[in-house]
Amino acid sequence: MAQLKAAEVPCNAAAPDMGGAQLDLASACVSGAADVGATSSAGRARPPLVVVGHRGKGMNARLRGDVRENTLRSFNDAARCPGVGYVEFDVQVTKDGCPVIFHDIFIYTQQDGEISGKRVTDLSLDEFLSYGAHKDHGKAGKPLLRKLKEDGSIVRWDVRSDDALCTLRDAFQGVDRRVGFNVELKFDDDAAYTEDELAGTLQAVLKACILPHTSLPRPAFLAQDSTNNVLMTLLLCSLVWVQVVFENADARPIIFSSFHPDAALLMRKLQDKYPVYFLTKGGTEVFADARRNSLEAAVGLCLAGGLQGIVSEVRAILRQPSAVAEIKDAQLSLLTYGQLNNVPEVVCAQHLLGVDGVIVDLVREIAEAVSAFTAARDSGSENAGGKGDDNKLEKAGAPSFSHREISLLLKLIPELVQ
Repeated sequence: MAQLKAAEVPCNAAAPDMGGAQLDLASACVSGAADVGATSSAGRARPPLVVVGHRGKGMNARLRGDVRENTLRSFNDAARCPGVGYVEFDVQVTKDGCPVIFHDIFIYTQQDGEISGKRVTDLSLDEFLSYGAHKDHGKAGKPLLRKLKEDGSIVRWDVRSDDALCTLRDAFQGVDRRVGFNVELKFDDDAAYTEDELAGTLQAVLKACILPHTSLPRPAFLAQDSTNNVLMTLLLCSLVWVQVVFENADARPIIFSSFHPDAALLMRKLQDKYPVYFLTKGGTEVFADARRNSLEAAVGLCLAGGLQGIVSEVRAILRQPSAVAEIKDAQLSLLTYGQLNNVPEVVCAQHLLGVDGVIVDLVREIAEAVSAFTAARDSGSENAGGKGDDNKLEKAGAPSFSHREISLLLKLIPELVQ
């Protein structure tokens, strides 16, 4: 049976025109996708930098961490940090149609001295929840192991403060409502499926779980005789996510994001209540799909598909600072992620460049740093403007460094990291 992989369609959208309005990420996400792209009021101060907790209170780098990533405890720990606006997490769908929160495509354990790994999407919900700590503290789950990206070795995944794996619905019900959710729609870049496998799974789940119980309109491209099984798989996952979010979100701010171009576009087609962002490495890595290989391609994809923003690897922005203005002129919001976002000076430089938000691992430290330099900027602007200055708000939102000083700061970043 032929193997089907994710589509690799280059984006031919025209380059964006200059002169667009700047976006307010926080208000756009609260108000919904309809408000994204609205022009800011004249004289309005630029909104503060949004701090997003990566996988909650930070990913477990090299298997070390305070608390297990992508768990309710991690999300709530991040929510308790003053200045944190969102938590980011990864969602996949189990074989019985339940959205669960887990970053890695494969989950590993060890029993009787033998290491085994399975795709998260090949597990039932009960099987998935059998790994790691249990909500019922009287039960012992399977030990969690993890495969390291650096050398491919599989080692025990230990943390100082453990918590049970969770579902998307658990997060909506159990996480402090003061924080919004950045929901990353997770897919395997290298996944391949037979037509029989896809057809059996999709027919069963669509009939039993999705279409009979959702108020969402049936998309015209979802035909019973559809042969585009990869598209159907993406649609299935998107419908599951949308159903859970719509049932549980209430007033919580939500952002959807995905590295998979077609998944992001499908999510945008399925709903217009919540913003959808395209995740990109911005050329720091090369992929077969040309839409993933540059910031320019990311802008083109967003404009062609009506997406509201970009989440870029921070190194791509630092290598091409002029891209920030081009992204904002295209009326797109911009967030960044990556290890350099754990350096306060790098975060400060991005804020001065116009970046709207940063996804970070050192959640408390970066939130405190952002609060400090925002307060210093506002205080300095007030002193400079004086009482009664008509341009006071405008000055408060402007960078307090010259372009030359920003350029120097960017050049110093490698030294600051060292």
